[in-house]
Amino acid sequence: MKATSLAIPDVLLIEPKVFGDARGFFFESFNQRAFVEATGADVTFVQDNHSRSARNVLRGLHYQLAPRAQGKLVRVVAGEVFDVAVDIRPESPTFGRWVGQHLSAENKRQLWIPAGLAHGFVVVSETAEFLYKTTDYWAPEFERCIRWDDPDLAIDWPLDGAPLVSAKDALGANFSALRQAGAE
Repeated sequence: MKATSLAIPDVLLIEPKVFGDARGFFFESFNQRAFVEATGADVTFVQDNHSRSARNVLRGLHYQLAPRAQGKLVRVVAGEVFDVAVDIRPESPTFGRWVGQHLSAENKRQLWIPAGLAHGFVVVSETAEFLYKTTDYWAPEFERCIRWDDPDLAIDWPLDGAPLVSAKDALGANFSALRQAGAE
């Protein structure tokens, strides 16, 4: 696997080695040893999640507070999404910046998003199935959300009209409130 740092250096684009022929393809979607060697992140994943969403569904921007912050290894197994990570670590030189990547079943790319970053995605295909591994369990009392359309972040979502968001996500906090609270 190949890991490439993005504009937020701790967010890594992971490209697996894919072996294909007339029968189809094969690749290791996860190998602990290869992951540690490629990323330097010696983490333990404790939960796998799988969602299916329709075109223009936007999920996020989600994160969990310490001590239950989650790192996420994300990928798409059907369709395509535009995946976004936002650095919400106050001490980070990239605090308040975002990065986005198209992840699809076709390109087989993954993103490693370490703990301390918010995460979201929008579906750009008819439907998409999204898988992600987390380094901590879901803890609703520690879960928080930043508005997907926050003007300070100015994320350039590739939308086809107004996105479909959950009621919880529609009530997300503004990034400016997060900044004032010290990333709580």
